[in-house]
Amino acid sequence: MKLLKQLCEIHAPAGSEYKMTEFLLDYINENKSSWKVQPEIISGDGFQDCILLVFGKPTTAIFAHMDSVGYTAGYKNNLIKIGGPAAKKGTKLVGEDSQGKIECVLNSSEDEHQFLTYTADFDREIERGTTFTYKPDFREDDEFVQCCYMDDRLGMWNAIKVAETLENGVVVFSAWEEHGGGSVGYLGRYLYEELNVKQALISDITWVTEGVPHNKGVAISMRDSGIPRRTYLNRIIALAKESKVPFQLEVESAGGSDGNALQRSPYPFDWCFIGAPEDNVHTPDEKVHKKDIDAMVELYQYLMKHL
Repeated sequence: MKLLKQLCEIHAPAGSEYKMTEFLLDYINENKSSWKVQPEIISGDGFQDCILLVFGKPTTAIFAHMDSVGYTAGYKNNLIKIGGPAAKKGTKLVGEDSQGKIECVLNSSEDEHQFLTYTADFDREIERGTTFTYKPDFREDDEFVQCCYMDDRLGMWNAIKVAETLENGVVVFSAWEEHGGGSVGYLGRYLYEELNVKQALISDITWVTEGVPHNKGVAISMRDSGIPRRTYLNRIIALAKESKVPFQLEVESAGGSDGNALQRSPYPFDWCFIGAPEDNVHTPDEKVHKKDIDAMVELYQYLMKHL
């Protein structure tokens, strides 16, 4: 879990993924020699902060988004949401401007129209545009792992673990997912036009609900705000049953992922969201059961061999 802890501690809210990109490229270059297959690393010009790892002769891509929710400093220490953070008043935030590192406290109050506004409680005015994320507090016991940004640092961790033994496939690290997307269109174009890849698995983290509890396996999402193509979904469910890996079926009306962006692209992509469920979504205390994490890795390994 050392790598997962490192990922959770990296400041990379949507739009500011560059620190995560730097970390990933360093990590991949340092560790790829021990992987079963050495991937082609595609990044840089034309891909902004995103990274693609191409293994063998790929037919399927794993998508994991690098960004997190957070806040941007506006005027007079006002904070504007990046994505949909759900922290309580008093939450510790971290960021950095030209005057140095900042650790502050999230404050909320009603404005004259009775709308909630958010501010950073700090002893000086913070420079405009400074980004803030939750102060990480990584906790682990025999059953659970808990920290901010398991969504989607755990999805990234899963993709890296699968990459270690992957023979054929693509691992895609995308950007902006928490704030409406923006990178999947050109990533999908490259996958389809250059690699002839048109199948995707979305390595992201879903929520614990009455129908999807902890310790019952990885969740295969049959739908959320997006609806995957049924024939592809049926193939995945059949393979999941064949694999004997614990899984549960999720059916939701809301929520979305890079899969939605793939579906809106002009390319005929099949996609399915598969991820471990977490408690306390978009808070500093996101919590996932270790057995669900194990199931997520095992199912991805099986699907990437058999899809």
